[in-house]
Amino acid sequence: MNPRTISIKDFHYDLPDEKVAAHPLAERHNSRLLVYRNHTIHDTYYHQISKELPADSLIVFNNTRVVQARLVFTKPTGGRIEIFCLEPGPQYPDITTAMHQTGKVIWNCLIGGASKWKRGQILSLEQSLNGESFSLRAAFVEKLAESFLVELSWTPSHWSFAEVLQLIGSVPLPPYIRREAEPADKERYQTIYAVNEGSVAAPTAGLHFTNEVLDTLKKKNIQPLYLTLHVGAGTFKPVKADTMETHDMHAEFMDVDFSSIERLQSALRAPVTAVGTTSLRTLESLYWIGLYLTRNQYQLPPGFELDQWYPYEQESLLSASEALDAIKKYLQMENKTRLIARTRLLIVPGYDFKIVTQLVTNFHQPESTLLLLVAAFAGDDWRAIYNHALAHNYRFLSYGDGCLIFRHY
Repeated sequence: MNPRTISIKDFHYDLPDEKVAAHPLAERHNSRLLVYRNHTIHDTYYHQISKELPADSLIVFNNTRVVQARLVFTKPTGGRIEIFCLEPGPQYPDITTAMHQTGKVIWNCLIGGASKWKRGQILSLEQSLNGESFSLRAAFVEKLAESFLVELSWTPSHWSFAEVLQLIGSVPLPPYIRREAEPADKERYQTIYAVNEGSVAAPTAGLHFTNEVLDTLKKKNIQPLYLTLHVGAGTFKPVKADTMETHDMHAEFMDVDFSSIERLQSALRAPVTAVGTTSLRTLESLYWIGLYLTRNQYQLPPGFELDQWYPYEQESLLSASEALDAIKKYLQMENKTRLIARTRLLIVPGYDFKIVTQLVTNFHQPESTLLLLVAAFAGDDWRAIYNHALAHNYRFLSYGDGCLIFRHY
């Protein structure tokens, strides 16, 4: 199958509104879990997942943390302008650096009510926080193809941008959850192991995991590994093109440290479970970045971005272990402890998986790149999985239930 000629219309299914979960369950691990293995399906719950996964294996989590990325300004005339902070401006090497900026930052944003914002007009927001007067200002910088560059500045200037969002922003619930964010969402739209701030959408497969579930995994010697991919709003970007050839896959920052690459490499003889499509894309991106390094004198250009079509244009002659060796060599040569890069990896049917053998994931929107990834992993049985979930009253999308898919070899 030529990935460029795939028609997104072939990945449609009817998703009634009542199947979309508007709220999470009271207890995370009571969400239902559909298990697909060897063309068969059975139903269980997340608190039973350790019984399904192979002992002495590796389970990989995305430890990104969702930031409260929605900022609402009110003009003197009463008009409301909402700024949705997507990702840092191009002058910052990574999200962490931008999040630590104090006093001022440039951010790539979506703007609700942009037509009401006259160029040159400074938006301001005044509040009293922790007994201290706080002022946030927004200035228009540049119109981009699908977004805007905005300068955000604040006083007191000693606060970091991460702190500003935590204090002033609101939770960026997905557009298909048609309600305002509630106080409970600050905790529930976040995994229990979230650490590195930078996502504007949760890695939702991880929302079902509790400390009790993690303990049951450890008892079976299923070892956790944590890496970071900051989820962008592009994860909700619809595929508007008739075929994938003209779809522009969104880019996201990935951050994996040297010791995690070593641990992953030593675990490759055992099955590797990715919790979420973001973890899977990060793991598979590592392979292709390693291959790129072997073919480019172990050098990455500034602002390196893994192209969406790169895997489909290469003869992948390296093993996964050799690809990880190449990344380790690059980091050692550059005296770095972390691989920070952007990935636009697009996984569609026909993709050759290199590292991941099991996938834990939620149920995704029709005609989305996330559904294409599931179809690549499960094969033609993706439709049987979704038909079963619909017929058996599974809850869909971010706050819904999920599935565990074992890949065929």
